Amino acid sequence: MERASSSDEDDGETLIAQNERKRQPLRSDILSFEIGEPPDRKGCGFRSSRKYVFAVCLCLLLVVVIYFSVDTRRLFHGASAVGVGSPVEDDRMREAELRALNLLRHQQVGLLRLWNRTSAASPVRSSGSPASSVPIVASNSTSNSTPSAAQEFRSGLLEQIKLNQQIQKALLSSHGLLAVNTSAEVADGNVGDLLAGYVGADLCRKVDKPRGRRTVEWHPKKNRYLLAICVSGQMSNHLICLQKHMFFAAILDRILILPSPKFDYQYDRVIDIDHINQCFDRKVVISFEEFSESKKNKIQINRFICYMASPPCFLEAAWPEDAKLTQPKKRVVGDITGKFSCNDEVLAVGDIFYADVEEEWVMQPGGPLTHQCETLIQPSHLVLLTAQRFVQTFLGNNYIAVHFRRHGFLQFCNAKEESCFFPVPQAAECILRVVEKTNAPVIYLSTDAAASETDLLQSLVASNNRPIPMIKRPAHSSIEKWDALLYRNHLGEDSQVEAILDKTICAMASVFIGSSGSTFTDDIFRLRKDWGFASVCDENLCSGEQPNFIASKE
Repeated sequence: MERASSSDEDDGETLIAQNERKRQPLRSDILSFEIGEPPDRKGCGFRSSRKYVFAVCLCLLLVVVIYFSVDTRRLFHGASAVGVGSPVEDDRMREAELRALNLLRHQQVGLLRLWNRTSAASPVRSSGSPASSVPIVASNSTSNSTPSAAQEFRSGLLEQIKLNQQIQKALLSSHGLLAVNTSAEVADGNVGDLLAGYVGADLCRKVDKPRGRRTVEWHPKKNRYLLAICVSGQMSNHLICLQKHMFFAAILDRILILPSPKFDYQYDRVIDIDHINQCFDRKVVISFEEFSESKKNKIQINRFICYMASPPCFLEAAWPEDAKLTQPKKRVVGDITGKFSCNDEVLAVGDIFYADVEEEWVMQPGGPLTHQCETLIQPSHLVLLTAQRFVQTFLGNNYIAVHFRRHGFLQFCNAKEESCFFPVPQAAECILRVVEKTNAPVIYLSTDAAASETDLLQSLVASNNRPIPMIKRPAHSSIEKWDALLYRNHLGEDSQVEAILDKTICAMASVFIGSSGSTFTDDIFRLRKDWGFASVCDENLCSGEQPNFIASKE
């Protein structure tokens, strides 16, 4: 699989301090119904469930009457004007139908929000154990309603949701359109089967981890090492390169030496190296400094092999004939062992970021190696704790995370066959569609965009005439203590630490919206899948769309 990445810095996301923003109401061109939600106060529960069901039924009845009156009007109009026709009248009927459809969709949002509020469990996240190093979910029941009242309300509400869908389908069929998910049937009263991933936080359910991973054991031979060489792009690219090097080291039975911080990043500041070795119960990865000390600073690389023949390799190229290829050739394990197996003590191989070797196997959730952890490459313990403290301080247990990549992205995206750089108003509309699928009260914004763009984005992101706060990581303040661990350990104001912190906060979100073509986004998706946070509502910004305006090329 070809992996696209910008030549500009992908990880050094310049995060702008949160500014005050003007609250502007969401423009509303068409009247919409708003269905009230059941009270949250203790003791209220479902006492007024009959009133809500009655109100819902009354609203639907009015929409049905409007629709069939319009349809009947068209019937008689057609009978009285055979051979004449009235384009103006037909346009009015079409407009009325579309208005009715819009009302139904707004009503559907309200119905499904009511459905969410009937959930008996209220998830509360707390920090996980050191072994998992990720938050866990506990249940907390707050409803005092009797089971019969809850069941009665949910049953009536489900019937209205199904009826709403049937009316939408009827309206859409008259225009030759298909309703979203209307072909699905509700099984065992589970509305999620009908509208999964459409509206409601509980409908953006977590994605189950695939079972039966294809893996390989990693049992390195004594005094046999593989030195990782990663030079392409920024930190996210290097972490992908590092993951592939771990696979190479495993199939070559070697211990992996991390790159020297003199020529690469200082990995122990951002990822947990000890965690990797603990996952295997053996030493499989060592830092360059540790290896240097073991050799008393007398390091000798016995053999250096270039994986890519282009750009020109002035040492030994594994496949010189590939120099004329525009895309890397797909390889399998046999190709790697055949070219790189040797008895030299220290073998260096690079750069393999673009290597296409068993891509589906290497990039599967959990990775290609047999281990006892959820993921191998994860943020350092200090970064993880800092992310958890930030979430507890600013976001809570239910938030949407958005990676809004802008710097250097305009030219990069427009050079692609399908551009991935969206105007701010269009991006806001795409974000709002995801907001409507959840009940998240806030959005975490990871971005390098200028304040002029983020301020406009905030002014446009509003639901039900209420702005949805977009939280950006603020600058360090001695008053706030959520980032005290980083500054106490001299990790504050490190751009790579800030980037991995952003990734961690995004990875812990209820739903994540990424930037297509960004390896920063790709690494967040990897963490979410490995940690079990991936949602059916996760997607790239404006997925499946093209920008509604694209500038000409130079």
